[in-house]
Amino acid sequence: MCHVREISSSEVCIFEVFSTSLAFRDDPVHSSVTHRLLSERTQRIKSMKRSDQPILEHDEKKRRVSMTGNNEENKEVFHNVGDQVENLGEEQNQEGLRNTGATDEEGHPVQEIESLCMSCYKTGTTRLLLTRIPFFREVILMSFACPHCGFRNSEIQPAAQIAEKGARYVLKIESKEDFNRQVVKSETATCKFAELDIEIPPKKGQLTNVEGLLNEMTSNLESDQELRKQEQPEVYEKINEVIAKVKSYLNAEPNTLPLTFSVDDPAGNSWIEYVPGEAAHKWAMYEYNRTAEQNVFLGLISAEDVASQKKVEAENKKAATSKNISSSLSEDNSNPKSTGFLSDASNIENLENEVQEFGATCPSCAKPCSTRMKMVNIPYFKDVIIMSTVCDLCGYKSNEVKTGGAIPPHGRRISLKVTDPEDLARDILKSETCGLSIPELSLDLAPGTLGGRFTTIEGLLNQVYEELHTRVFTQTSDSMDDASKSRWTTFFARLQDAIEGKIPFTIIMIDPLASSYIQNVYAPDNDPNMSIEDFERTDEQNEDLGLNDMKTD
Repeated sequence: MCHVREISSSEVCIFEVFSTSLAFRDDPVHSSVTHRLLSERTQRIKSMKRSDQPILEHDEKKRRVSMTGNNEENKEVFHNVGDQVENLGEEQNQEGLRNTGATDEEGHPVQEIESLCMSCYKTGTTRLLLTRIPFFREVILMSFACPHCGFRNSEIQPAAQIAEKGARYVLKIESKEDFNRQVVKSETATCKFAELDIEIPPKKGQLTNVEGLLNEMTSNLESDQELRKQEQPEVYEKINEVIAKVKSYLNAEPNTLPLTFSVDDPAGNSWIEYVPGEAAHKWAMYEYNRTAEQNVFLGLISAEDVASQKKVEAENKKAATSKNISSSLSEDNSNPKSTGFLSDASNIENLENEVQEFGATCPSCAKPCSTRMKMVNIPYFKDVIIMSTVCDLCGYKSNEVKTGGAIPPHGRRISLKVTDPEDLARDILKSETCGLSIPELSLDLAPGTLGGRFTTIEGLLNQVYEELHTRVFTQTSDSMDDASKSRWTTFFARLQDAIEGKIPFTIIMIDPLASSYIQNVYAPDNDPNMSIEDFERTDEQNEDLGLNDMKTD
């Protein structure tokens, strides 16, 4: 006996759409007979839907009530198509996002939403994936496709908030393999290729590599070359030279490399891939305080706020200058007054024993905040200034160590062999211009990394561990390859052993301004495990420090 199952109303709708789409499909494989049969079937389904829809809905409701009224053993295991469609409709949230069922390697769902096509102004579909890039942070991958005109587009946007400081990454490309380095370029980043004299201005965000950036640029230049050849022959020849030069670098031809590639992002949301254990000169990262113009560019403040703030600062400066002049004229016969900060307990300036506080401007939100500073004398070294800035409005916090005094004529290289766990308690001052390396751990910190720090050796290593572990290697970074994961695991294991004093290692600090320091526990005698050498600064170091243009006459 043959049993015929009744067709639910939702299945009728789906079959209608499916059959209609097949019937009108423009495919040469489908014959005219197939089109005629599908058209007749479509007409029958339409008539069935019009005449029997109340009966079908009633029978479907009875069948569902009888199924749910029995024991749990009678629950449906395989749901019909109509139920599946209803479930998919329930997955759409209030914002119109639908789960596609696809996920990445970490289980993050791929969602889609209807959006306007900017090419034909009809409705297309945008797919979104919120994921995390190893060694970096969370990002949003977006892909748009329009079924009407075929327009497609993809881009990347940072999911994290704007960083407290801007960031600049520099990569020395010394081989063809370096062109495969992954690059996250946000919509606020500027890319530069120094030797090629090429700058890519801020535009849409991209997740690509160095080779991809150059290939995209050459493709854009080549697209209009035929037209330029007819209308602007001179421009055509010059652009051909640029394209040929770029391709020679991509092919790593002789006498081309190294190539310096940099990404400067005031929002701090861009990145160049870092390879653990590589030489210190190949990869560097620098953080900087944003200017008022950059804050306006990012939309953190308005241009009117910057103008009014500069006006207030100019008025305050003018008022302070007038007050100082009038005060000095009225008190010619009195003792000189201190123009510095006064102690709360007396009228005598006391910078060494008091914590001073003065007004400043927050580098993150450009609002007024307070900065505290304390002068500390380091025995057998010099006076340093410890500064702390806290903004109550946006929560920005910063701690820095500044060294004072004249610029020494030579740089300094300090090397300490840590052979005992007690050596980890030594004080260490790392200035902003100091580079630090530990060969046994394959650790290289470029100048500017971590800023100025006055702590202990153990504290500095802990800061390095926390900074790298939270930013570079996390439990959610499952998409990195096994070789990279193995290198990072080995690196962190050895770094942890060094923090616990289980292995000996050597700290090497190179400071062109001789403003860094490691405590000598044998002072005033020489430390047998420490060596201090002075060296002549190179022209490149003097240029980076701004000493070549400084006039002292």
